[in-house]
Amino acid sequence: MLLAQISDLHLDGSERATRRAARTMEYLRALPRPIDALLVTGDIADHGTEAEYEEAAGILAAPFPVLPCPGNHDARPAYRKALLGEAPAEGPVNRVHRIAGTAILMCDSTIPGRDEGRLDTETLAWIDATLTALPDGVPALIAFHQPPVELHHPLPDAGRLEEPERLAALLAAHPRVVAVLTGHAHTAAASTFAGRPLIVGPAVTWTLRMPWEGDRPADRDQPPGLAFHILGEDRRLTTHFRTVL
Repeated sequence: MLLAQISDLHLDGSERATRRAARTMEYLRALPRPIDALLVTGDIADHGTEAEYEEAAGILAAPFPVLPCPGNHDARPAYRKALLGEAPAEGPVNRVHRIAGTAILMCDSTIPGRDEGRLDTETLAWIDATLTALPDGVPALIAFHQPPVELHHPLPDAGRLEEPERLAALLAAHPRVVAVLTGHAHTAAASTFAGRPLIVGPAVTWTLRMPWEGDRPADRDQPPGLAFHILGEDRRLTTHFRTVL
């Protein structure tokens, strides 16, 4: 299975944000081998307006499945209405997709009005029930916005996932989960969580500069980034990062 992951488009109606997101999608659509699906791990809109999601729906239109989840800049009612074509509602937006024999759980880790994330009781119960209901032998990936571990930069670390131990305890009961995928940090990163690979996808809009790279935290000149994930028959996840020039 070949997946692509993009994150943090922050579409705000500006020509810059539109150009970067559109260029990234053009790159993915033109690949000689089509991807099996594209994961979009949050902060699709910058202000959470319906107009931003209407633009996102057009930019993200593709011949392959596009699987989004919300981020802290997203607003659930407008996200549901203008991006998903559903009735607007305030509850968590959780979806499961079956792609190439793998279950991909796109989870809502947002807390309305806050940058920090949390998988609330409703979402954790949904993850547990969804994983339990899968047939034997089906591997799973879990994706959401805020990373559950420290990334060693004060900006994303101030807004990471709260109470990560609740998710870690749930994963201990579900060995079929082979990896956790997130966004939010605007920097490509690899770590571990609950004994699984944790991959943080890079951002489309701008790149975070780490403390050892200087005092300027945001590099707006770096090209958009994306990740490719290959899940082998042995359930080993291999990730390659790319920039889109």
